Amino acid sequence: MSMDDQVFKRQGFGTDVDLVPPFGLLLVDFVNGFADPGVFGGGNITSAIASSQPLLDYARRCGWPVAHSRIVFADDGADHNIFSRKVPGMLTLREDSHASAIVPELAPIAGELVVRKTVPSAFFGTTLAAWLTQRSVSTLLVAGCVTSGCVRASVVDAMSLGFTPLVVADCVGDRAIAPHDASLFDMQQKYAMVMDRQAALELCDQAAPGN
Repeated sequence: MSMDDQVFKRQGFGTDVDLVPPFGLLLVDFVNGFADPGVFGGGNITSAIASSQPLLDYARRCGWPVAHSRIVFADDGADHNIFSRKVPGMLTLREDSHASAIVPELAPIAGELVVRKTVPSAFFGTTLAAWLTQRSVSTLLVAGCVTSGCVRASVVDAMSLGFTPLVVADCVGDRAIAPHDASLFDMQQKYAMVMDRQAALELCDQAAPGN
């Protein structure tokens, strides 16, 4: 156990919480621009997309509520904000831009929510929380990119709004591995449960009604 782990454990962080159904799935910003190392991608994002395909298939088979998010700015930049001032290239993510479209491998189907946002969190200023609440979601599995940015912001807001986040570690990715690893550690200690896809789906199977 590292010195950091020892400090957090001694202070009472990282306590496991119950993960109970109903489950839902949130896929954060798996769009072409974040899949492309020449735009906003890199790191382990490509592998996170590949790992998220069986996760999404599982959620659909189980009939879970599934939501996706995209960063979408107005064509004229009228909704320019601090996020786009820090990262001006974000303004290229517009409704009809290829970079803002969800990657084909994880494209939404009928009945799945797509929220458009101009800030990191998929919850801030969107209908996501109400949509999940209407569908009685208790535990929210989270995949997406990037781990240290929009994923982390969405997880913090999910927890703040009363959902129990389960971050699927191999289904989230970042353009750099150090912030990815640090963010997984931080979320596990304070805000969420973090586990890989196989462990997460085994847990969901065990928690399914009738098991």
